[in-house]
Amino acid sequence: MAVPKKKMSKSKTNMRKSSWKNKGSKQADRAISLAKSVLSGRSDGFVYLSNLDNS
Repeated sequence: MAVPKKKMSKSKTNMRKSSWKNKGSKQADRAISLAKSVLSGRSDGFVYLSNLDNS
């Protein structure tokens, strides 16, 4: 027989959601930082081909 779960408090729900959103925000910041460093042209650790024509 199915038993209903206990109700989670609003503060616990908000904490869980905020940690989930913060993880995404950190990843977005890292991606933007990486894109800026690649497109600046000053980075030596990346190979960036601006012209992909094979001819």
